[in-house]
Amino acid sequence: MTDSQALLTTAPLGTNPVAPVPAAARTAADVVTPELVARLTRGVAGSGRTANHTPFTGARLADLPESTPEDVAEAFARARAAQGAWAATPVKARAAVLLRFHDLILQRQGEILDLIQLETGKARLHGHEEVQSVAVAARHYGRKAPAYLRPKHHTGVVPTLTKVTELRQPRGVVGQIAPWNYPLELSVGDALPAFVAGNAVVMKPDTETALTALWARDLLIEAGLPAEVFQVVIGEGPVVGPEVVRHADYVSFTGSTRTGREVAQGAAARLIGVTLELGGKNAMIVLKDADIEKAAAGAVRACFSSAGQLCISIERLYVHESVADAFVARFAARTKAMRLGNSLAYGADMGSLVGERQLETVTRHVDEAVAKGAKLIAGGVARPDIGPLFYEPTILDGVEAPMAVCTEETFGPVVSIYRFSDEDEVVERANGTPYGLNSSVWTTDSRRGHALAARLRTGTVNINEGYAPAYGSVRAPMGGMKDSGLGRRHGSEGILKFTEAQTVAQQRLMPLAPSFGMDDEKYAAFMSTSLKVMKALRLR
Repeated sequence: MTDSQALLTTAPLGTNPVAPVPAAARTAADVVTPELVARLTRGVAGSGRTANHTPFTGARLADLPESTPEDVAEAFARARAAQGAWAATPVKARAAVLLRFHDLILQRQGEILDLIQLETGKARLHGHEEVQSVAVAARHYGRKAPAYLRPKHHTGVVPTLTKVTELRQPRGVVGQIAPWNYPLELSVGDALPAFVAGNAVVMKPDTETALTALWARDLLIEAGLPAEVFQVVIGEGPVVGPEVVRHADYVSFTGSTRTGREVAQGAAARLIGVTLELGGKNAMIVLKDADIEKAAAGAVRACFSSAGQLCISIERLYVHESVADAFVARFAARTKAMRLGNSLAYGADMGSLVGERQLETVTRHVDEAVAKGAKLIAGGVARPDIGPLFYEPTILDGVEAPMAVCTEETFGPVVSIYRFSDEDEVVERANGTPYGLNSSVWTTDSRRGHALAARLRTGTVNINEGYAPAYGSVRAPMGGMKDSGLGRRHGSEGILKFTEAQTVAQQRLMPLAPSFGMDDEKYAAFMSTSLKVMKALRLR
């Protein structure tokens, strides 16, 4: 199929209950025009050429500049030259750029939704999750950044005599390596707090989803961000990624745990900071008092949004044995009723996987599990009739530890069902993985849900939902424990990580040394008495 042909959905396989949705008339060629590509790639450092493709059909979307190590160095040089003036811009003016960006992205969401779908294969509603997340982050940091970055005054070592101010200085040029699965939210969404903190950013998006990141850059510039402050480099990860780490003053990385370790080692060698959001094998726990209908509906969202290609989606589903049969029946019925689609319109419940590697992993995990005795409750087959990378939402029962799907991150539309009998058991099993990113608890007893949540070793826990409440509440931090990462996005931690704390202390009236005729012994006695008095006055 060529770019000029419409994206089509064909009839479902003979006995398969998962139905497709009708195709939209708009085509990839209508969206990704030569004029659009020329505009978005203007100023991108690249001496070579590469291309990206749409998962819907496998067709080429655009030819893009490909950056060499020399191009990366040039991009950092340009960003560094522009960063000083941007940092000198009042923080309220920087924050105003984010608020204008908020309005623009909501006004122009149709454009970016088309690009997200074409580059990732997502259902349109799942693409809109990215629009929502980025708008929320832009509003939050547009409103709160001045308070987060405001100088803070602290009690000095000797009250009234020592005046202490804590300043927040931008780190300089942030190197950002963004993944393919959420190309808007995990590119510009993560860069917004870095910009408002006074940094420049050099971003390496995944080549297959670079148009989305470039569109967001173009919109930020339209909102008032100086163009040189936001540089984009494009190329193969093993070539361009290490160069980003080599030149950056701070690194923000989202991707696999294996690559995250390499990024961390590169940053450590240079003694620069790094934030890592890595893999997950997230668990959802359905307690015996849960609302089974709501839990089944929530499991569909938690497991199959963006075809399961979401670091915080659910891959392990623990259900109390007393309600397991009822839950599985309802969950399976909802899953089998899902509509697959490749159209640039709302209506599909799930889209495509993004690439051959993801399809191979999903197929291997499911086929191996079934061969070793697991039972298919739903799905378990590819859907080439809809597109080359479509795979049905899949539920497995009877999964055991030797199976890869039990312990390895699948990153696709596959979930395994496990039964449990008591809460101590399920906490141990949910925590029994190297990962610790997200988890979900379903119960009608709020106190019980919070008590169980506190025992789970994950950076976020959602009660009676899968992932959206914790992730969308941007005043609170979000990130992973254990092998799921370092650092946090969102809230104060999400912006302060892009700054260096600087303490300025001014001493007044007398020095912190013998003075006014005191010898060493008298000064020591004076300070000892002063320390006792400060403790008695409960000074901190």
